[in-house]
Order: sequence, then C-alpha cells, then structure tokens
Amino acid sequence: MPSSVMPTSNMGHGDPSPVAVSTVGLRKSYGDKTVLDGIDLRIPAGSVFALLGPNGAGKTTVVKILSTLITADAGELHVGGHDLAADPQAVRAAIGVTGQFSAVDGLITGEENMLLMADLHHLSKSEGRRVAAELLERFDLVEAAKKPASTYSGGMKRRLDIAMTLVGNPRIIFLDEPTTGLDPRSRHNMWGIIRELVSDGVTVFLTTQYLDEADELADRIAVLNDGRIAAEGSAEELKRIVPGGHVRLRFTDPAAYQSAAAALREATRDDEALALQIPSGGTQRELRSILDWLDSAGIEADELTVHTPDLDDVFFALTGGTDPQPGRSSLPSQPKEAVR
Repeated sequence: MPSSVMPTSNMGHGDPSPVAVSTVGLRKSYGDKTVLDGIDLRIPAGSVFALLGPNGAGKTTVVKILSTLITADAGELHVGGHDLAADPQAVRAAIGVTGQFSAVDGLITGEENMLLMADLHHLSKSEGRRVAAELLERFDLVEAAKKPASTYSGGMKRRLDIAMTLVGNPRIIFLDEPTTGLDPRSRHNMWGIIRELVSDGVTVFLTTQYLDEADELADRIAVLNDGRIAAEGSAEELKRIVPGGHVRLRFTDPAAYQSAAAALREATRDDEALALQIPSGGTQRELRSILDWLDSAGIEADELTVHTPDLDDVFFALTGGTDPQPGRSSLPSQPKEAVR
C-alpha cells in the first residue's frame, strides 16, 4: 500500500444508529489459503453498504458467511440483531439474498417463480398470491408474469430475482454484484429499485465491481484486498485519502500563459497545451484564491478545470492495481474532471 494511503477501517464506527450487520475479527481460510483475515464491519440499519475489491478478494465469501450459506472460522458476527453462530435460523428469517447468478427457474413463469417462493416462506395460498401480485406490479413484470422466465431479458430476470428475494419481507438484503452483465438502462433501473428499498427502511449490503455504482448508491464503502479491509468510509472520505487533486488552467494567449507560469512557480507547466496544473484539493477556498489571484494580476485563463481523485484512484491505490490507461479505469466510473 502506498505510504500516502492510510487505512480507515474504523471511520464512523461511533455512529449511534441501530446496527443491521456487524462483524469483529471475521476469518475464513480454505486449507492454507487465508481468504478473510480479520474483517471488522459495522453497517447501520437503513443504509447502503458497498464492498469493493478485485476478483478473488473474498467479497462473495463475506456474503455467503453473513447469509449463513457457509460458516466462518472465527469472529463475532451479528445480523439483524441475531448472533450468527447461536441463532442462524433467526438470521435467515431477517435477510434476503440475491447472488451473482440468477435463482430464477426459466422453465416456469415469472408468477410461478414468485408463488414458489411464497410456498417456501410458508405463506398461505391467498397471501402468497397477494404478495406475488404486489411485487410483480412493483417491479413492472405484470405483462410478463404469465410467460416462461426463460424468455425474459437479463434486466427482467434480475428484477424478478430481487422480487423473489422480497417475498419474505426481509429487512436486510445482500446483493452480490446485482448489475453485472446488464445494459446501462437496466443498471440504472436497478439503482432505482435499490434506492426504493432503502427509502422503505431496508438495509442493503452490496458487492460490486462497478465503481460508479458504489459512488452513486452507497452511504459507506469498504475496499477489501488480500483478505483485509484496506479502507472504509463514505465515497468522499475515501477520495480524500488519495493525493493527486489539482486545478488546471489553460490559456490561448501565450503571453498570459507565460505571465501565469512565471508567477505560479509551484504549477506544473505544459508549454505545448499552454496549460498549468496547480496542486489543489478542489475546495471552494482554494478555487477562490486562484481566481482572486488571476483577477488581481489581470490574467485571464480561458479554461479552469478541477480534478479530484475518484473511486478509480482509490481502488487502484489501495489494491495495487495497474491503471491500464492514464486517467481511465477498466471499470466504469464517473468522469474525473469537471469544467468550471
């Protein structure tokens, strides 16, 4: 880990909100391979928590343990106020899980998938039909309800998958890479569904490889690397631990450029583009200082661009990844620069 990047795994742990999920010292190994090496998490109820990490980092293992699918080797684990080791059945009653791979049965209709889940939750036939009808309408699947699920698009199958997860009215939902393979429109529709769930008081534990997804949805984000939490915090907190923010001034008048370059000696010059790059955290005070200086010196920049580190920068810094192209990530993200 770069020396400039400090772990922040305890950030915000003084939050007095009710806790939906907590882990202390979560460990899991397979043979001599340690997958999770002491994971501490505290997820407030009614929030979205995103777990990021490279392939093989252990994200799915965390979800499987917290959803009682596999057991941990060690750790104090509580989900929905229940001790995972002592009362796994109570945990199962409180949660819903949507895995990476769809649980939808393509040989039966969407409605039949929903009714099957209602039976598994021991709902009466009338209650099961009522819940199924409400969820099919909520997820815009009424027209497709009588069609075999094998005919559904990827986005429709994912919506049906989550609708099936909600049959038992869980207050905590684990979504393991819920938008992988979806087109942009379906991804944005899924984001809307997640926001609606949280507005209803549901806690969402989200794993994702899409950095913009975490930035868009999550109240808190943790980066998992080599079995440990490398950093945790809000998106803005994480972005502040990575250096590299700057303000870029571009000029069309060579004389104005030379005057500014002579005065701003800390700036990095780009003589070909007639541009200066000034280290900055992008705060309002710093921007005002730069603009005031330009005004007092009678120098006019034709373009001022603010660059602040984004989750791409955080991800690569914390996981030791190699950015394949300067300024670009192999994972979708928000634009890095905003022109003022």
